[in-house]
Amino acid sequence: MLRTVLRLIGAYWIYEKWLTEQVKKGEMPRHVSLILDGNRRWATRHKLQSWEGHQYGSKVVDDLLDWCLDLGIETMTLYALSTENLKRDPEEVRHIMDLLRKKVADARQDRRIRDDQVRITALGRIDLLPPDLRDELAKLEGETSGYNRHFLNLAIAYGGRAEIVDAVRKISEKAVEGDVNPKDIDEELVEANLYTAKIPDSDPDLIIRTSGEERISNFLLWQSAYSEFVFLDVYWPAFRKIDLLRAIRTYQDRSRRMGL
Repeated sequence: MLRTVLRLIGAYWIYEKWLTEQVKKGEMPRHVSLILDGNRRWATRHKLQSWEGHQYGSKVVDDLLDWCLDLGIETMTLYALSTENLKRDPEEVRHIMDLLRKKVADARQDRRIRDDQVRITALGRIDLLPPDLRDELAKLEGETSGYNRHFLNLAIAYGGRAEIVDAVRKISEKAVEGDVNPKDIDEELVEANLYTAKIPDSDPDLIIRTSGEERISNFLLWQSAYSEFVFLDVYWPAFRKIDLLRAIRTYQDRSRRMGL
């Protein structure tokens, strides 16, 4: 009730404008990653089917892109679908795949992607996705491969442990072929074989998780070593620009020692 009243009198808009101005005065994180959690619980609360929660959540992604571009954030990584999610009820997974097809198709026609030069990259075991979706993702990546002002990474069929395992497998194959000396394996070589190898600033400055859960759920395990985490008690479909601004302000108030 209070939230509705505040919205009607414009208090949210006033606070959002003020907070935007304050955040823009501080040091902006170059790479913001988000764990988009709480779609199903939001749907349950609103007496909807679980897949409808994903549908509403996908609409927030469109707004998120606008907010991040407005704030000048260079890189965004969205944890949209984990390898574990693929084991959910087949009907829910089918709806998620249909939704992903639509979002990829929309992105290929989105003027913001072209005007703001947003390079889109899919991260994960993409081979686990339906062939037609893989093809559309490949087209989207190819069409945006020359852009370098902003970077939008979609973690789909992604798992942090799977990423490290796949990197180890690549390095092992190179070692067997004689292209890599095991004694030369270091952090730089591991990073060069991760899904994020070709992404500038692949280590997130800030990772935001919605839904109130306080865990990383197998997300960017290697890259998040020195990331700042902010956990928000809001389900993803209800995420607003104010929530993003608050998370960034929290980030700006912290002192990043990077292990020193």
